[in-house]
Amino acid sequence: MIMIGERGASPDAIAEMRHNLGLDEPLYLQYFKFVGRAMVGNLGQSVISQRAVWSEFSDRFPATVELSLTAMFWAVLIGIPVGVMAALKRRQWLDHLLMSASLIGYSMPIFWWGLILILVFSVHLGWTPVSGRISSAFDVEPWTGFFLIDVWRRGQGFEGFWDVIHHMILPALVLGTIPVAAIARMTRSSLLEVLREDYVRTAKAKGLSFYRIVFVHALKNALLPVVTVIGLMLGSLLTGAVLTETIFSWPGVGRWLVASVLARDYPVLQGGVLLLSVMIVAVNIGVDVLYTYLNPRLRDRI
Repeated sequence: MIMIGERGASPDAIAEMRHNLGLDEPLYLQYFKFVGRAMVGNLGQSVISQRAVWSEFSDRFPATVELSLTAMFWAVLIGIPVGVMAALKRRQWLDHLLMSASLIGYSMPIFWWGLILILVFSVHLGWTPVSGRISSAFDVEPWTGFFLIDVWRRGQGFEGFWDVIHHMILPALVLGTIPVAAIARMTRSSLLEVLREDYVRTAKAKGLSFYRIVFVHALKNALLPVVTVIGLMLGSLLTGAVLTETIFSWPGVGRWLVASVLARDYPVLQGGVLLLSVMIVAVNIGVDVLYTYLNPRLRDRI
């Protein structure tokens, strides 16, 4: 009905369209044909735009990656120091305050948090833009798809770069709220566990300073589980930016999939979900490989 139109939806036209799309074939045959086409990068065409699904995905994926990496950057920058401070002040008021704040951040609904930030910083204070990736005053020709790089290529320098950052502050802050809470809690628990190890007691007995023991010996080993959490959270950010991109009108994959649901553009939805699933698997494999190199005990077993 969407492709033919209500007026042209005669039984003969519907039957012809089903035949052209292969919907009159058995389900198992449709499935194997889809898998065969997907393995060579053919995920079909969008019902609305009539463009290849892969082309539409590749146009929007850099925006999602740029937002996710920015969100993960500030999550790591804040989460690890917060976790270290909480571990060093274990069972003190600072520990309770930081872990309570991280629990609130982890439990906070993204759509509510995003709307609150827009209301405060964009509407009332006017400090940040409400939506988009860059102001209309800057002409950015997509080259890499990452506007933080493309603005320099167009010769728009620091002003264009700052404008991109300005648009990215709120969505990155919203998207990184859950990761910063998870990283902080994992850093705290991992560091507390490492501080109980025998080699830490040996370092204390040798008379090493407290900060050398923590930041040179203990923290390096405590960050191994944190790396796993960072990798898993990054995979979830690449696929879980749907609400954030919708709230801030960010032209990424998440908003694209929401639009395809509303428009009943099933080829886009089917291909987009498949591609994001592949991204999650690839990120998880990358984390496992990286963890092997970071952990000498695992490296010796291979």
